[in-house]
Amino acid sequence: MEILLLAVALSMDCVALSMSNGAKCANYGIFRITKVSFVYGFFQGAMPIIGFFLGALFVGFIEQIDHFVAFAILGFLGVKMIFDSRENSDEITANLGLKELISGAVATSIDALAVGVTFSFTSLNIWFSCAIIAFVCFILSFAATFIGKKLGEIFKDKALILGGLILIFIGFKILITHLGIL
Repeated sequence: MEILLLAVALSMDCVALSMSNGAKCANYGIFRITKVSFVYGFFQGAMPIIGFFLGALFVGFIEQIDHFVAFAILGFLGVKMIFDSRENSDEITANLGLKELISGAVATSIDALAVGVTFSFTSLNIWFSCAIIAFVCFILSFAATFIGKKLGEIFKDKALILGGLILIFIGFKILITHLGIL
């Protein structure tokens, strides 16, 4: 039960990003949504494994910069979405490039890397736990993308602005949380 709750918690940034993507990429069909959700799930599941095996060696360094990296990536993606909203005022049919997709996946899964470090101090099965995290993230991201698509259809370019602001907010939240302000 604990790992399921952890998986849901770790997936929340991906859920917000997926909703933004759904609003931004209203032209995506089920295959593309599945592919994007798979990438998010994969990174959420892979990062704890990386943290488990390598994190203990670099935990001090990672903890010092992870929040800055996440803030920069999410802030950039958010600002880009807001600017994109001005170009797509009639119809939202943008595409996620591979670089943007991977950047978002990495930025939203940095916390999972830190969780992986903590896994090395427990008796949890790392492989099973990470499979659960990946699966939950995939399912939630998949559903959130459809919700975002509907919101994008209703609100058009306003959905992109909202999505961009959400990404900036998530990045800011990560930053101030890790700096101990929140």
